[in-house]
Amino acid sequence: MLLRVCACDDLQSGEMTTFTGYREPIAVYRVGDEFYATADLCTHGKSSLSEEGELDGYEIECGWHFGRFDIRTGDVKAMPCTQPLKTYPVVVQDGTVFVEVGDA
Repeated sequence: MLLRVCACDDLQSGEMTTFTGYREPIAVYRVGDEFYATADLCTHGKSSLSEEGELDGYEIECGWHFGRFDIRTGDVKAMPCTQPLKTYPVVVQDGTVFVEVGDA
């Protein structure tokens, strides 16, 4: 199922937003002309990555304990995080960003 998140023009490169129209918050990031989506909550301390984190290229840093994740893969890039971050496929159609979730 595709969920409409935002218009492409709603985010500039290096910006992120939170989508709350799903059962769990989803963070959506723009890097250049590419969009990525992950679970919004850090796997270590449950901090909102899109509201309290800092995006640096393809890495999001948690604002609480400075753990880092690759937004493309969810891989952990810095401690104290040890669990990867869930990622979601993103589809861009006609200037609109959609996130694909696996359930109806």
